[in-house]
Amino acid sequence: MQVWAVFYHPTLFTEDLYQRALGVIDVLDPEASARIRRFYRREDACRTLIGHLLRRLMLLEKGVDPGAMKFAITEAGKPYIVSPNLDPPLGFNITHDNALVAMAFSSRTQNPPAFSVGIDVMRLHIPGKESFPSFVHTMGDQLTAREHCLIFSAASSGENLQRFFWIWTMKEAYTKALGVGLGFDFKRLEFDVEDRILRADGEVPVGWHFRMFVLRDEEDVYEGVVAEFLGDGRTDIVCQNEPGEWLKQYDAVSFVEQAILRLSAH
Repeated sequence: MQVWAVFYHPTLFTEDLYQRALGVIDVLDPEASARIRRFYRREDACRTLIGHLLRRLMLLEKGVDPGAMKFAITEAGKPYIVSPNLDPPLGFNITHDNALVAMAFSSRTQNPPAFSVGIDVMRLHIPGKESFPSFVHTMGDQLTAREHCLIFSAASSGENLQRFFWIWTMKEAYTKALGVGLGFDFKRLEFDVEDRILRADGEVPVGWHFRMFVLRDEEDVYEGVVAEFLGDGRTDIVCQNEPGEWLKQYDAVSFVEQAILRLSAH
């Protein structure tokens, strides 16, 4: 399993770069290009554009010609690779929050066609001027009593915040890996952030592997979780705080320039 993380800052992402990147998508996938152009906010269009380039550059590194890359979505809205037929098959999932766009992909996951891999990232902050208790209260119907206790029993306000976002990103990553879409009752899941145990409907899901990670963008801190189903009879949750071979970090400008160059060369 690998994660590619791209930090996008609108002030550094020029109109020329946006148009050149969009021109590449125009050639490879006119329908996707048209959807990107329909976004009202340029920031949303750029994040979606980066997501398209992420999955295409990933396949290019697997030796796939850009013209052969085709994608579809499940009924629940999860994208997957239609062609070519890769051996071994490859699953991926893309997420974004604020400045971060991230993709997880794995050739070990089970359950075609979208395969059971999911990722979620969130910046550690409270929106607006809302207090932390009020913020958690707005999400209260998606948290169990045990999770509420764990969040508010932490030693400091900073740890409270960390615990909340670990719980939330764990639930998001797991349900994205399941491919169930919106509407899943998060109270069916409980993440014991102290003991690192996830339960679904009261049982530990077997055959799942989870990685918790932290990324920093200047003063901002992001927490993320990747979930993948390997079906190997064991479950583990590990925390890895430093980028490495499995976790690569890019800035959007250099990443998109590289994607334009490499995808246009084929």
